[in-house]
Order: sequence, then C-alpha cells, then structure tokens
Amino acid sequence: MTDLATDTDLDAAMQRYRVELTGYCYRMLGSSFDAEDAVQDTYVRAWRSHDKFEGRSSLRSWLYRIATNVCLDLLNAGKKRARPMDLTAPQHQASAVLNERPEVTWLEPVPDGRVLPQTADPAEMALAKESVRLAFVAALQHLPAKQRAVLILREVLAWKADEVAQLLDTTVASVNSALQRARATLAGSRIRESEAADPLDADQAKLLEQYLSAFEAYDISRLTTLLHEDAVLSMPPFDLWLRGIEDIAAWHLNQGIGCKGSRLIPTTANGMPAFGQYRPAASGSGHVPWALQVLEISDGKIVGLNAFLDTARWFPLFGLPEQLDEAYEVQ
Repeated sequence: MTDLATDTDLDAAMQRYRVELTGYCYRMLGSSFDAEDAVQDTYVRAWRSHDKFEGRSSLRSWLYRIATNVCLDLLNAGKKRARPMDLTAPQHQASAVLNERPEVTWLEPVPDGRVLPQTADPAEMALAKESVRLAFVAALQHLPAKQRAVLILREVLAWKADEVAQLLDTTVASVNSALQRARATLAGSRIRESEAADPLDADQAKLLEQYLSAFEAYDISRLTTLLHEDAVLSMPPFDLWLRGIEDIAAWHLNQGIGCKGSRLIPTTANGMPAFGQYRPAASGSGHVPWALQVLEISDGKIVGLNAFLDTARWFPLFGLPEQLDEAYEVQ
C-alpha cells in the first residue's frame, strides 16, 4: 500500500517533482508550453489512477513513467520542433528575405526556473543547464522518441539501465542499444558549445555588459567585435538565419535598422544569458517588446544570437514588462 494517505499528501508529494518533470518533458518536447501541459496531463493521470499505485516503485519513478507515456503520445502524433538552421541554408544579407513558416513547429525557449531544480551540487547544476541549451535540445529532436527518452534518463538524469528498462517496459539490452544509437546520432550532430549564464564569471559578465552597451548605443562596429567570426543570427518564426560577422552587421544596418534605439532587460533562458529587447514605440514615447534574445557564448565570444520574436508569448512567460516608459531603469 502507498503511504500517501490523503489527497493532500499526494498533491504535496507530486508538487515536489513539478520542476524536474517539466525539465524532462521540455527536453523531450522542445516546447515550454507543451512541457507544462504534459506535466499537467501527467498529474491528471496520476490523480485518476493513484488508488492503483501500490508503492512497488517510488512515486518519482511512477510519475516519470506517466510523463514518458504522455510525451511519447505527443511525439508519436508528429510533434517535432526545429530551429531555422535545421530547415534552410544560411542566407546573405543582401538577398535575405523574412519568410515566416507558420506550419513549422519551432523550438521554444524556456525560463530557467521552470525546468532547473535547485541543487547544492555545482556539477549537477552544470549538467542540468548543459542539457537545456537550445543547441542540445534541438539535437534531441533528431532522435526517435524512445531513444530520446533513454538518453535523457540515462545521461542527464543518471538513471540506471535497469530502472529505465522497467520504466519503458523493455530489456536492459534494449536500453543499452538505444543509448548507443542515440549517442552516435548526437555525436554526428556536432552540437556547438556554449556556456551557462549563472553564475557568470568575470569575463562573461564583462562580455554581456559590453553587448548591452553596444546594442543600446547601436554601435554595430563595437558589437561585431564581441561576435565569433562564425556567429549565427536567427529569428523564429522566420526561417531566415545568417552566419558570419559581415552578414550579421549588414543586417543590423539595413533590414534590422528598426532596432536602433532599443533597450535591453537582462534575464536568462535555457541556462544561458538572455535579454528582453524593446524597440522605440511608433508613438515616439517609450519602448515596446520586440524580441527575446538568447545568447550563446563560447571562449569569450558570442557564437549565437537567437531572437524569438513572438513577444506576446514569451514576455509574460519570462516576467518581462509589457512596455518600458522613458523613466524605466534596469534593476
């Protein structure tokens, strides 16, 4: 018999696992909103069947089993997330066209607090942040659903092979084989390295200060000194992406010139530094949301500028202001 004697006990026990389950579902699904929905569905299914839970496994394992089945159902229905870099070749600024693809299910950013449980172990926290990076989650989307679950459970969450086999109703040999194939696929993906945002070391903090200063001054010459020569700019929901300092600089000075005069509010997303970008309002008074910028940093340079433009979706999720008046000061 379970020792969860009352509904209140069960509710409190399940809530303890909400953040880590959301992180698991986010890695599986590549969507912050789908992950939240999957966890909610997991809890609904758990409520409906908790009288059958006899305590033969831990409550945590039982919830992960349910969450895995929820995610597999969604993935089997054809939900696959992508970044612009997964769909097209890079364009050159001179001929670049903003082509929106409403039919594409885009990989989504996620606030750290929704998916990263607090832990006192720095190594554990570093691994957790590494495993929600945009590049890593994008690479996971190329794995078959069960391989994805096996890799996350074994490599990220450090489950034993027999525990994963029990959760997936399969054999240890099958789990080990799936893990080997998943590792091989990821190795072939050549996932670009990037560094976590929290805690920032002195060099990272200085780089972000320089980026904020250069962008708000719209000093593109100064901004490009902060970029890796092979840096990438993308702007979902458009499939356009640019590679290289020259094209990124030219974009900001031509098609992207409307960003001149923007203000940036620091935040974090996917374990990486991010900014809420506000462009000058058409009325001439204050600033209005334009993009959630998620920066990828490696070896002292910015290697990725990911501008997520659906601000009506992202700014409330990240707790960013609806607009900035002229008197607004960054805290």
